[in-house]
Amino acid sequence: MQTPAATISHLIPGAFHALSDPLRISVLELLRKRELCVCDLCEVLGVSQSKLSFHLKTLKEAALVNSRQEGRWIYYSLNLPQFNVLEAYLADFSRNSVISSARPCCD
Repeated sequence: MQTPAATISHLIPGAFHALSDPLRISVLELLRKRELCVCDLCEVLGVSQSKLSFHLKTLKEAALVNSRQEGRWIYYSLNLPQFNVLEAYLADFSRNSVISSARPCCD
């Protein structure tokens, strides 16, 4: 298990970046139902394999998806433990954040 500092400095920013694109969100929504191969994702999303590969790489680097190869096909699925890390981070962030008024500025 990674330390909280390692999680914040590496996994969290990458995950938020990966979640910032509508196509990547669409991929994650499709993977909520079942594991899918690249060809199925391309067909449903109406995008080229090269475009989708770029987005899948981003999701994989953020540890949001897993991949496995079977023959010449690559299948993708959600990496649910990483979503649990994000959920815990956001819950802790909202629970433990105290917003104070700004200090007066010096002239």
